[in-house]
Amino acid sequence: MAEEIRVGAVVVAPAAMSVKASRASGPGGQNVNKVASKVELRVDLAAITGLPEEARRRLLTMARNKTDARGRLIVTSQRSRDQWRNVEDAREKVGALIGRALVRPSERRATLPTRAAHERRLKSKKKDGAKKRERNTRERHEEA
Repeated sequence: MAEEIRVGAVVVAPAAMSVKASRASGPGGQNVNKVASKVELRVDLAAITGLPEEARRRLLTMARNKTDARGRLIVTSQRSRDQWRNVEDAREKVGALIGRALVRPSERRATLPTRAAHERRLKSKKKDGAKKRERNTRERHEEA
C-alpha cells in the first residue's frame, strides 16, 4: 500500500491514502466470518498533486456521493477473497475515477432539426389536430 497512484502527471501520495479492512459479504464461503478481506480506501482529495483545477472540480462532482464529511473519497472493494487484491482493486478504481476526471467533456454544439424531422413534427401535429376535430364533430352528431 506504500506505493503512490499515478495517472499521467497526477500523483496520489501514500500519505493521502488510508486503508481499513473489514469482513466482506461477498466471496469467501466459510472464510467470510473470520477474515477481513473487504477494503475501504480513503483518499484525501485535497492532497492529490498535479490535478488541474478544472479536473479537480469534475472529480468532486463525480465523487460527490462517495465522499465523507472531511472531503475524502471513499472507495470500497470486496471483489476478491484476498485483502491485498481488494486493495489493488480499490486503487485501480481511484485511478480510473481520476482518469475520467482528466478527460474534458466535449461541448455541445446547437444544431437545427433536419427538414425531414421538421416535416414529421408538423405532420404529426396536423394528424393530432384532425383527430381532435373529428371527436368534436362526432359529439355534436350524437347529441342530436
